[in-house]
Amino acid sequence: MSRMAYQYVVLRCVPRPDREEFLNVGVVLHCQAADFLDASWHVDADRLRALHAGIDVDQVCEALAFVDRVCRGDERAGEAARQPLGQRFGFLKAPRSTVLQPGPVHGGMSADPARQLEHLRERLVG
Repeated sequence: MSRMAYQYVVLRCVPRPDREEFLNVGVVLHCQAADFLDASWHVDADRLRALHAGIDVDQVCEALAFVDRVCRGDERAGEAARQPLGQRFGFLKAPRSTVLQPGPVHGGMSADPARQLEHLRERLVG
């Protein structure tokens, strides 16, 4: 198998932007050569509550489910989900002022983008 270039962003939950604290909760990976865009996430509610006791964990999970829907092209995600994969990734990696924020874009090479996504989620999120 040949290795293909990919890009990814780590999704961060920022419960209180004024404190600039965050917890990694997911990863979005795009590989143009494999026509691949997907997200993988895990929310540790106890760790989030340690950052901010009043955080709405369900809201964080809903935001992450929206990311999943954009990746899959699910019509419930609106206009973003109807775009080509590269534009969907662009939408997901754009800076936001919400509780769920993407980190910087990183890249790499992989023969299996789906396996690489799970590896990154395990390593960077837990």
